Amino acid sequence: MEAILALEDGRLFYGRSIGAAGETTGEVVFNTAMTGYQEVLTDPSYAGQLVTMTCPHIGNYGVNPEDVESRQPFVAGFIVRELSSVVSNWRATESLGHYLKRHGIVGIEGIDTRALVRHIRERGAMRGVISTVEREASRLVAKAAGAPGMVGAALAKTVTCTAPYTWPLAAAEDSTEYQRRRWHVVAYDFGVKFNILRHLAALGCRVTVVPATTTAEDVLRLQPDGVFLSNGPGDPEPLTDIAREVRLLAERLPTFGICLGHQVLALAFGGRTFKLKYGHRGANHPVKNLTTGKVEITSQNHGFAVDPESLPEELEVTHINLNDGTLEGFRHRHLPVFCVQYHPEAAPGPHDAAYLFEAFTALLPVRSAEVAA
Repeated sequence: MEAILALEDGRLFYGRSIGAAGETTGEVVFNTAMTGYQEVLTDPSYAGQLVTMTCPHIGNYGVNPEDVESRQPFVAGFIVRELSSVVSNWRATESLGHYLKRHGIVGIEGIDTRALVRHIRERGAMRGVISTVEREASRLVAKAAGAPGMVGAALAKTVTCTAPYTWPLAAAEDSTEYQRRRWHVVAYDFGVKFNILRHLAALGCRVTVVPATTTAEDVLRLQPDGVFLSNGPGDPEPLTDIAREVRLLAERLPTFGICLGHQVLALAFGGRTFKLKYGHRGANHPVKNLTTGKVEITSQNHGFAVDPESLPEELEVTHINLNDGTLEGFRHRHLPVFCVQYHPEAAPGPHDAAYLFEAFTALLPVRSAEVAA
């Protein structure tokens, strides 16, 4: 089946349909990772986006139930140069094409993804539409131009869980295994990835995941030892109500933020954010830790960044991106509060920054080392 990708500026790409038939709109972005397409598809931070994989051959190792990063795929659409017709991995339970169809994800293959990525790098991320049902170019371009943009989109509130739950999922909240864990951490779900929760659990945390709009009062009622602020999609600026609650918690409890959580913390302390030209998405972004002088190769997925000039004196910049000099992390000078823009949990990506989870637990109250995990 034929498919068309149309951008809001009138650029057209003709290819073949992969996944579900139909039509979908979103912001067209690109990811430079060579592997990890299943983790990308199920990362809630990609909500509202048509994701282009720059690696030319995608799908060769199939899909399996263990590598999902959330309850479902969240991408608005999927764009690849070539979808593999062969699945060659003992862990695979289905092909990527079948997975896309089963979840109703509209996608396209057979286009020049190098040309598309170069276009986005020159012009900036823009809205687009993938269609298998419409052939009239002018109508498709008009649909792309009329699609919702990312600026002003409070998508974290749409992807969050609807009710609190505990992690590890296998342990009931009142079980001995759960209660014996060393620390209790409340994690705000702005679009949290499962591998973040796995890291916290592996270090001895019993985690209560709460919806994005949970108040500070309700969190304190849970009597946590610390607070975690997750990754998530969309524009951080509209989340002023969430930032207000986060400020109340950060003044009382050790707090660690990742990605959107990093941006919300900046807003909570009076900082500002701005939209990047085409964002950082991939598994090979160099970040310098200003405290140690070491360089970390990191996994990233964000279209907005914090303006370092807007940060108050009480916040200290700790990490910068070596590609473009943007802010990648900061900490509070007096409170046990820190955050990073990138993804130390990887999935996909390198593990250079996994030490940050241990840095967070080091801020939590001293507890017995009796841990069941």
